[in-house]
Amino acid sequence: MNFTRWSARLPGTQRRAAARTDPPLTPDRRPDGSVPAARAEQLTDEAPPVPAVDDLPVRDVLDRVPALVALVHGPDHRLAYVNDAYAGAFGPRPLGERAREALPELAELGLFPLLDQVQRSGRPRTLKSRKAPDGRSYTFTCTPVTEPHDGDGDRGVLVFATDVTDHAEAAARLRASERRQRETAVTLQRSLLPQELEEPDDLRVAATYHPGGTEAAVGGDWYDVITLGGGRTALVIGDVMGRGVRAAAVMGQLRTAVRAYARLDLPPHEVLQLLDGLATEIDANQIATCVYAIHDPNEGRLVYASAGHLPILVRDHEGIVQRADEPTGPPLGTGGWIHTSGSIALAPGSTAVLYTDGLVERRDEDLDEGIAALERALSGATGSPQVICDRLVRSAGVTPDHDDDVAVLVLQHPARKGAEAERFRNAALELLGGVEAAPRARAFASGVLTSWRFPTDLHDLGVLATSELVANSLQHGTPPMRLRLRRTDRRLIIEVTDGDDHLPRRRRAEPGDESGRGIAIVATIASNWGSRRTPGGGKAVWCEFLLPKP
Repeated sequence: MNFTRWSARLPGTQRRAAARTDPPLTPDRRPDGSVPAARAEQLTDEAPPVPAVDDLPVRDVLDRVPALVALVHGPDHRLAYVNDAYAGAFGPRPLGERAREALPELAELGLFPLLDQVQRSGRPRTLKSRKAPDGRSYTFTCTPVTEPHDGDGDRGVLVFATDVTDHAEAAARLRASERRQRETAVTLQRSLLPQELEEPDDLRVAATYHPGGTEAAVGGDWYDVITLGGGRTALVIGDVMGRGVRAAAVMGQLRTAVRAYARLDLPPHEVLQLLDGLATEIDANQIATCVYAIHDPNEGRLVYASAGHLPILVRDHEGIVQRADEPTGPPLGTGGWIHTSGSIALAPGSTAVLYTDGLVERRDEDLDEGIAALERALSGATGSPQVICDRLVRSAGVTPDHDDDVAVLVLQHPARKGAEAERFRNAALELLGGVEAAPRARAFASGVLTSWRFPTDLHDLGVLATSELVANSLQHGTPPMRLRLRRTDRRLIIEVTDGDDHLPRRRRAEPGDESGRGIAIVATIASNWGSRRTPGGGKAVWCEFLLPKP
């Protein structure tokens, strides 16, 4: 093949009709092309004319470029030319042979389908960063080369390979570093999440966490289940607005704080108020969303507060899904906001879902559409909480390369029947009158515990605890007063409420004191005890006894 004929049409050069004669414009040359007299002689002697691009010998240029260059022509890709850099990388190549035999390295790289495509379309194509047999990485650009009046059968393709080994190795090191960072973030994230969820008596719970597909999509989502005592359960889910190890570390601090504040048995909005201040102290530039909810089996409702988080979804026993939209305050860490609590019914047979935005938020659709899709998936979801968790994640299209991490917490308030229902019983008594209220409460407790067929020792301890709690309320509380007994499959719970918000404290009574021993006695004989303020300005004091295993 005549290389001179083909090289005349190489990309980036065009044969001009006339040789270029315009001299270049320099600081010593005026815009009209004239040269000052003082410089004319010097320019003539010292600055030879710059040749036009079309006058450069193309083959000499290609022979000297560091990139690898090969030229093939015709439908069977006959080898027309390789430059010195190509021959140095892969050895001399026989010209005129079919490229599949003359350039086996291109066949190994899968380049010939690209050559065919370039010949058919007449448009250049690029294959990025492929590792060649010589161990180097190259980016291949294939460009069509044609001659005037030639048919398609005589069309050639110029293969231009740029060595990108350094860039490829740097990119590989960067990917490896990102992979290690992601693994660190995932490990930290998982270690800070609860390894096993606490199991409330009255709820069935399950949770799942799916890290995002990259280091930038990991860290910050958390959930927790906290048994508060007295049959009540706190449920929390949150999302730190950040990624990586830093977000996971902040998440760990917030989760630990939530567990500490939960032990104070405060209303949900007060817990968020404390968390808001703490989030500001941890990092003034870091914010987080959070929902904190409390389930009380005696009320059949979920009381919650939200700091900028997505709404809780509740599905009733008929499959109707309700969205808990209000109230919602700004995210944690913004400060200056007074959070409030709301409530949503959670009757027996209901299922509630708490989740983070990775489950419903997509770049190409509105957030409400994602939540609506989750509602539809929940309305048809049945089975255990873990089954529902997995189904919701699948319906949302969460994959290992998801662009955000996902946390889901599912809780069920089961509707119990038959023998199972017998293990969950309630009894309550309004405490009216004066001193006669105490013996009436003891008689009521004794009759209830006998009907529940408790063993004698547990019966007697329950009556004694009832007597001490009622006596404490009669002495330090105000009406209305109420005694509530509750049994589950695992414990006996005794609770007394009254209208005074002064919380009792366990203290050591001196020998001469006439009071102060009641709470100490309860704390000694019961498995656990506690107190909390109730809505409306009152308080509740409770204790619980673990039941013997059958």
